[in-house]
Amino acid sequence: MGRAEARRAQRRAAKSGGIRGLFTWRKLLGTALGVILLGMGAFAVLYMLVDVPEGNPKAEMQANVYKYADGTLLARTGAVNREIVSLAEVPKEVQDTFVAAENKSFYKDHGVDFKGTARGLLNTLSGKGKQGGSTITQQYVKNYYLDQDQTVSRKLKELVISLKLDQKKSKKEILAGYINTSYYGRGAYGIQAAAQAYYGVDAKDLDVSQGAYLAALLQAPSQYDWAVAGPNGKRLVKARWAYTLDNMVEEGWLDSGKRQGLTFPKPHDPKPLNGTAGQKGYIVQAAREAVIKQAGITDDQFDLGGWTITVNIDKKKQQQLEKSVEAKLLDKLDTKKRKLDKDIQAGAASVDPKTGAVLALYGGRGQSEHWISNAGRRDYQPASTFKPVILASALDNESKTQDDEKITASTRYDGTSKRPVVGGDRYFAPENEDDHNYGQITVQTAMNASVNSVFAQMGVDVGMDKVLATAGKLGMNVKDLEAAPAMTLGSMGASPLEMAGVYATLDNHGRQVTPQIVKSAAHQGDSPLKMPDAIGDQVISRQAADSVTSVLTGVVDDGTARGSVRNAEGLSDKDIAGKTGTSDDNKSAWFTGYTPDLVTSVGLFGEAAFDRTGDDGKKIKKSAQVTLQGAGGGGRVNGGGFPAEIWADYMGHSVGKAREFDLDTDMGAAVSPPPESHSPSPSISPSDDPTPSDSPTTRPPSSEPPPVSESPQSSPPASPTGGPTSEPPPDPSTNPDPDPSSTVELPDITGDRRPDNSDER
Repeated sequence: MGRAEARRAQRRAAKSGGIRGLFTWRKLLGTALGVILLGMGAFAVLYMLVDVPEGNPKAEMQANVYKYADGTLLARTGAVNREIVSLAEVPKEVQDTFVAAENKSFYKDHGVDFKGTARGLLNTLSGKGKQGGSTITQQYVKNYYLDQDQTVSRKLKELVISLKLDQKKSKKEILAGYINTSYYGRGAYGIQAAAQAYYGVDAKDLDVSQGAYLAALLQAPSQYDWAVAGPNGKRLVKARWAYTLDNMVEEGWLDSGKRQGLTFPKPHDPKPLNGTAGQKGYIVQAAREAVIKQAGITDDQFDLGGWTITVNIDKKKQQQLEKSVEAKLLDKLDTKKRKLDKDIQAGAASVDPKTGAVLALYGGRGQSEHWISNAGRRDYQPASTFKPVILASALDNESKTQDDEKITASTRYDGTSKRPVVGGDRYFAPENEDDHNYGQITVQTAMNASVNSVFAQMGVDVGMDKVLATAGKLGMNVKDLEAAPAMTLGSMGASPLEMAGVYATLDNHGRQVTPQIVKSAAHQGDSPLKMPDAIGDQVISRQAADSVTSVLTGVVDDGTARGSVRNAEGLSDKDIAGKTGTSDDNKSAWFTGYTPDLVTSVGLFGEAAFDRTGDDGKKIKKSAQVTLQGAGGGGRVNGGGFPAEIWADYMGHSVGKAREFDLDTDMGAAVSPPPESHSPSPSISPSDDPTPSDSPTTRPPSSEPPPVSESPQSSPPASPTGGPTSEPPPDPSTNPDPDPSSTVELPDITGDRRPDNSDER
């Protein structure tokens, strides 16, 4: 061998020995151990530094769930469709489906699958995307404590928090958190929302087969949704469903015989989330406001969700009320042909007088079109639906007329239009509708025909401060109102819901009824909220309340509501009391009435639907109060028209078998004729006294106004209640309260002397 070859051999040997020396197994092992120890040290430091954080508020957000009185779903509202339920509300077999699908070792492990986590870390580092392998605890940590980012630091935090959480919480708590925070597709977060979205049932009613499908969904919610899945997606989800059930059998959680009998439970087609379309929005808004007020919380706190609210709304009655408004009003409006018809707003509320429960509510044409609920708005006058309050106050206070005669249903008053009120602190001479003159009439007839001049005088006789006090007791909001004679015309604001409560108190024999929209309410994890008592104290005497009810039967049998109500389908054999109302300038029209078991108030309101110029050249802004006149192609809209027709159609389909009023009274249209007045008008003989009959008259009201007596007045002028007076007529320029006796006396009438459906201001 030459020297050159020897040198080359030496170099090869040196080179080979150097590489082997550098990468000996001892060095490799030492390096690996060093890396492991370094990693363990780093993990130990991380374990000490990372604590279990506060839960993510977004993961706790829930829907607020509203239910009808029968427990069926009314609506779900909120940014997140989630309703957290306790594990006790989920059947044990359904709980086990999630463990079988995701983490069979869940009950034995310490919250972490190290092998799966290592695989996930490697895949993240290599850019292969997220991979499975996490335990239920880890998935819960990701959902509730962290976020969905796929980074190494987030994975390491997930590992540490999962280990600590497993020591801090029980397996049941972790499983409950997992199934309540997971996303199932169809916008459903949590098992309760998922059960409703896919099977239309509550979580407590799921069976094991349905539970297995929901558990299978969690791997790929969009791909596995049966309604949208392609052939491959359907094949995969059925395979995972079967895998889940087979694992349950393997773990001893499901009987093998039962497993063989299970078939794949195809879910329902998706439906829009239950929101607030139509009347639902108004009901939800009313319930929401009631709960916020009673719970003493803010809007933001309520909107975090978690409330389950059951309303008093009766689903069938609610549907009927909507149908009645549609059939008796909306179908008769033509918003394309008559722009005025766009201004018509309807509101209604129906109340059980024995419990105060609001059984049906109509708020308008839907919140997307009209946000304010017409059932609760208080910016329109209740008009003559206030007259029964005046009579109730007179009877409850045992008030007397200017002639010192006790006010009863048979007391006579002068019903002359524009007759100045006597005894008030200011001049007031209200006009009757159409300026009709009625002469000396009883209170009963004045209520039937809704005579303004009579009730204006009665209000002053009682004392307007007492009248407003009675109104407050009955449930009206009279705070800050001035006790002025004009109030007798119902010139204050009131809502259909408010008036339903007033009349419900009369129906309940004078014991106060405060309408309640909410039946029960509870926040997740808290005790049920205590709602206010709907039935309160005896606020007026039973005799006073029952006497008003008796008088109001005359309005239906012989007065302004006869044509629309008494002869309506389903009502001919029912005891009914009620009152019509039409406000100044015809901006509102009402009918509020009741049977022994149900009270309903219907109001129509004129509200400008758009900016425009009126016939007088003045600008009318959108939402301004405008007249109803001409709506539906007719003339004046009276309380005996659309409102009474809606009321009658709804009540005719909603009231059960006929039941009589149980009245403790000796006066009014529903009892035997009362005794004659002690101070009849000098120009009218006792035989002409218009006392109510024992039963409703079948004679239709005359359409002619009462004739004016052609004979000259031959007796002293009459007082407002018919008694003679020796005082000469005062000069209006020197006396703010001129004596009404300067008017010519008119013959009395019985019943309503105007056409059906007419009404007062």
